[in-house]
Amino acid sequence: MFEPKRLYQEIGMKLRNELHSGRYQIGDRLPPERNIAEQLGVSRTVVREALIMLELENLIDVRKGSGVYVVKLPEQQQESQLEQAIHEDVGPFELLQARQLLESDIAAFAATQVTKNGIGQMRQALELERQSLLADENNEEGDELFHRLIAEATQNSVLVDIQHQLWLRRKNSPMWQKLHSRIADTSYRRFWLDDHLRILAALQHKDPKSARQAVWQHLENVKETLLELSDIEDPEFDGYLFSSIPVAIGE
Repeated sequence: MFEPKRLYQEIGMKLRNELHSGRYQIGDRLPPERNIAEQLGVSRTVVREALIMLELENLIDVRKGSGVYVVKLPEQQQESQLEQAIHEDVGPFELLQARQLLESDIAAFAATQVTKNGIGQMRQALELERQSLLADENNEEGDELFHRLIAEATQNSVLVDIQHQLWLRRKNSPMWQKLHSRIADTSYRRFWLDDHLRILAALQHKDPKSARQAVWQHLENVKETLLELSDIEDPEFDGYLFSSIPVAIGE
């Protein structure tokens, strides 16, 4: 069994050990996220990421509006390929936090460097996104292209590579895929297109502060949406948000 590298993995291992200890039986319901978080002294997002980890191991079943149920008890065995993939993965909200920090500053710099041609390419990317929404296609090509073009507008290859690596981690993340597999309603993507239009307007006006704020708020909206749509305990979720990094938007 691997040694945890991240907090959600540490919490996941604690929960896994509780399953192995015999505290729970198949069919038992785990305590609510809120209770686990309070007991272990961590945020609910860390608990949610830990539960995704156990779900990927097919140890628990997450039932929206009902709770989390034990469907299999872990055995002492050699680390599987899936466990190794989880070990190398990062939590989806941890990844969003990194993107919020890095991509907001990339956008601020892009606002000082962007060209007329770059703005035109971004408009085409958003039209691609809009057409995908009209066709009700689960296609993120326009979304990904738009964010990549912002990085390319900086004319800095290192920043382009950083942004590319962040998206690769998202696309190859078992935890990100599991989180999204719970979301049936994809109408939220229309609001994200509106966010993108606000980002584009800030870039077109060459306004670094507004560009940084628009990207920061967009990714805050993404976090809020994923938490609300992926809630697993209460259909009347109380609006709890993933704690934003306490960094003031620069002047």
